[in-house]
Parts: sequence; structure tokens; C-alpha cells
Amino acid sequence: VDNDRRDLDMNSKDVDAEKMTRFVRMNELRLVTEYNPVTAIGVMQSSLQLHLLLITDKMSPKHPKRMRKYRAAAELFKGKILFILVDSNLNSNERIVSFFKLKKSQLPALAIFHTPDEEQDVLTLDEVSVERVQDFCNRFLQ
Repeated sequence: VDNDRRDLDMNSKDVDAEKMTRFVRMNELRLVTEYNPVTAIGVMQSSLQLHLLLITDKMSPKHPKRMRKYRAAAELFKGKILFILVDSNLNSNERIVSFFKLKKSQLPALAIFHTPDEEQDVLTLDEVSVERVQDFCNRFLQ
């Protein structure tokens, strides 16, 4: 859980059905969503068409530090990019790793994917940092 609560100001006169729908859509998934069979449907049905995947080993001692930095970067792109965690140890995620033409020896890695046209890019990392994630996202957005 992100331990974060978002409230929509209902006292504002400019809240309409469209703004309320957008608010719900932006906040229905967590800041970083772990990809698994349960969350897959929500990820695929997200209104956000740009997905950033952190493909990493959750069992690594570096995982908590990576996630803190990845979550901090996710805050910067909330409502623009869906941030997803892919645990490379799960057999069910092997096809995601191979879809981006990655090997386990190249992980951790970031993979960005634009759903409408399937445009993608991959960045292998020695370590996750807010700056590297931000630069990678900004380059893809241009």
C-alpha cells in the first residue's frame, strides 16, 4: 500500500462528471502497481497509455531502496505514466522479460511501452535513481 490518501475537493464548483471520472481513474491503481495475474486486468484497462516497467528481483537486498526511488519518480509522472513493478523471479513474468528481449543477467531494467502503437524502449540499470528514471521517461515523452 502507498499509505497515501487523495481527496477530490467536492466544494469546488468546477467538479463535473468528467473531472470526477478522471480523478477515480488516476487513483484506482497504486502509485506503483505490481504486475501479477490479479492486477493484469487493471493494468491493461488503465486509461494511461504509457507504461513504465521496473523489471527486477524482489528478493534482492537492494529491492527496498530501488522501490523507494522508483516510487519517488512515479510521483513526478502521476496521471501521465503507469508505473509497474515486474518481479523477475515469478515464472509468470518470464514472457514479459523476453518480450523486451532482456535476459536475467541484464536486470534490473526499465522498459517503457506505449500501448496504442507498441512503441518501446529499454534501459538496463546498475542502480535505480529518480534522475535516471526521470530522464528515461522524459526522453521517451519527447
